[in-house]
Amino acid sequence: MPELRLYDSFQRQKVPFEPLEPGKVGMYVCGPTTYATAHIGHAYSAIAFDTIRRSLRFLGYQVKLVRNITDVDDKIIKRANEAGEDPMRLAARFAEDYNRDMARFGVLPPDVEPRVSTHIGEIIALIDRLIAGGKAYVAGGDVNFAVESFPPYGKLSGQTIDELRAGARVEVDDRKRSAADFALWKAAKPGEPSWDSPWGKGRPGWHIECSAMTTAHLGVTFDLHGGGKDLIFPHHENEIAQSQGAYGEGTFSRYWLHNGFLNFAGEKMSKSLGNVFDCEQIARAVGGEALRFFCVSHHYRSPVDFEVESMRDAAGAVTGIRFYSLEAADRRLDYFYSVLARLDAFLSAGGDGGEGPVLRDAEHLLPAVRDALSDDFNTPVALAVMGDAAKLANKLLDEAKGVDKQIRRRTLAHLARDLRQVGGALGILGCVPAEFLHERRARLVQRKGVDAAAVQRYIEDRAAARASKDFARADELRRQLTELGVELLDTPAGTDWRVRDDDDR
Repeated sequence: MPELRLYDSFQRQKVPFEPLEPGKVGMYVCGPTTYATAHIGHAYSAIAFDTIRRSLRFLGYQVKLVRNITDVDDKIIKRANEAGEDPMRLAARFAEDYNRDMARFGVLPPDVEPRVSTHIGEIIALIDRLIAGGKAYVAGGDVNFAVESFPPYGKLSGQTIDELRAGARVEVDDRKRSAADFALWKAAKPGEPSWDSPWGKGRPGWHIECSAMTTAHLGVTFDLHGGGKDLIFPHHENEIAQSQGAYGEGTFSRYWLHNGFLNFAGEKMSKSLGNVFDCEQIARAVGGEALRFFCVSHHYRSPVDFEVESMRDAAGAVTGIRFYSLEAADRRLDYFYSVLARLDAFLSAGGDGGEGPVLRDAEHLLPAVRDALSDDFNTPVALAVMGDAAKLANKLLDEAKGVDKQIRRRTLAHLARDLRQVGGALGILGCVPAEFLHERRARLVQRKGVDAAAVQRYIEDRAAARASKDFARADELRRQLTELGVELLDTPAGTDWRVRDDDDR
């Protein structure tokens, strides 16, 4: 197992990873607040940490992933009141939708998915411990964390308590000792879900849930904590204060991982800018795996520009959306699946060549990918190595002069296995190639307005021309199909076709 190095947001540098227990990883990722439909930003973060989890397993680690559901929150209550729906029922409905949407993009379910509503007892016990230790105080029916009681506060985000106090954007609240203090428990208000506590009926604040859930499912100290960069302050900063305030410095997460922002023309995603796209839109336009491929083609920590354009008619009305970044990823996926389809067809016709040596170049894929993923989960490098392997496979399928037939077969079987194994580490190439290619063609037929029935008639006419040895007519029909944007594929099983998919902007 190569040494794994990762970028720790707390230390602000790449460091060797040393889990608490050799070969095992306890990992916590902040999940969704379920008050609305999941969008591409949720998917981007979920894919990033699912890929890290898969990579760790590929590298030989046993991983326990805990990803929470925030089902008690101000936003949920506000949305439920607007809709005239019970807050807990609304949160449960959107949580189910979220998990279904993430599955579209190959995100595996967490090993544990705790919810705020089922961990009230653990939350109350943790708050009680903070009060007893002088780190929190009761103010009416509220309980607040006293930031000044925890001198290390601000180390994750690189801020000092004085800076936070001076720049606090919190409204003046007489119940707080300092503007930087934050709520652990909120007194009940009419129409809100609430639970009994030593301080009266109420509900948890946002930050306390993660501290309670990590302790309940991973212990006081665990290996990795992940989330978006937007959570560094105040959420993750507050988690550290709560957990270490309760159990001492040196506890809680040993390493912090944060994914970069998804930007549109250099701007962050925002409803006001009209660049918030839900998961259904993405999956319908290009398929879920294209988004997955797009995400893993960028390093998880890097800011990523997402190219998209609204299509308008002559009157300026929006008639559709082109996701150019995802279309490019979809084309690259088509290449890999086409290679796998060719490999499968070749091997099924003659076997895998049995046991024995393979070409040396084919042995490069797995060790090179292990090295890439051991370097802070460098998925772009892993994809580049996969591209080299696919290129080698195509070359051997097209021409194999001077290569022993059995070695050729063994090499191609080796490449087919390794490409799928690496694909599993990245969450791609898990479909049956023929099914993926068929579904992709159907999307392109719809998007480009190709008449599939007419194409089939051309193919039948061309087959008849070839059967009668009218090769000039057959060539003319192929040319006409090419002008229509259709490429013919003559295979041992018959003639298939595909829609040409150039960048047609």
